Amino acid sequence: MQSDKLNAYLEELIPKRHELLDEIEQYAKENSVPIMEIAGIEVMIQLLRIHKPHTILEIGAAIGYSALRMAYSLPECRIITIERDATRYEQAKQNIQKAKKDAQITIIEGDALESEAFIMNFAPFDAIFIDAAKGQYKRFFELYSRYLAEDGIIITDNVLFKGLVYEKEIENKRTRNLAKKIHDFNQWLMNHPDYHTVILPVGDGVAISKKR
Repeated sequence: MQSDKLNAYLEELIPKRHELLDEIEQYAKENSVPIMEIAGIEVMIQLLRIHKPHTILEIGAAIGYSALRMAYSLPECRIITIERDATRYEQAKQNIQKAKKDAQITIIEGDALESEAFIMNFAPFDAIFIDAAKGQYKRFFELYSRYLAEDGIIITDNVLFKGLVYEKEIENKRTRNLAKKIHDFNQWLMNHPDYHTVILPVGDGVAISKKR
């Protein structure tokens, strides 16, 4: 993982975002809402610009930040995003409407593990972005990778879990168990027979998977 000084330097180089995005970033910081780190999302956005997807599935909308980042950067792309937390769903819905992106972004309230029958109606997806409950990453991947287009990519955030995936001793039991689940997911993903995967140490760790 990069040093704090290096992260700060890289973030200073990134051009200013849309005013609404700045507001959402500040809200997330002040209210401890987990949104994708700036360096990580910049890498993802650039990758998506290169890939040029027509349809993206995002698992874990939170307050709509990453969906809006994708929408602003890829105005021709349709984005389907799902959020199970009712409060965050309403916040995301309001942010999307405020940005006038509700025609481009379809937001669904519900648990992704229980919403396959509905989400499959929007498939195939040229890209899938997983950024929801970390302990369920493998289930999300297995469930929705079947709806990935032939040349599609899957991007998974937080796979380095603040560096805890490689710590040998973690005092908090819940954190230790979650770190192990993410480590096991990384091992499984890196050795998946159907995907080539690379993990980039940017943001909180971003995994990029493409069909073999």
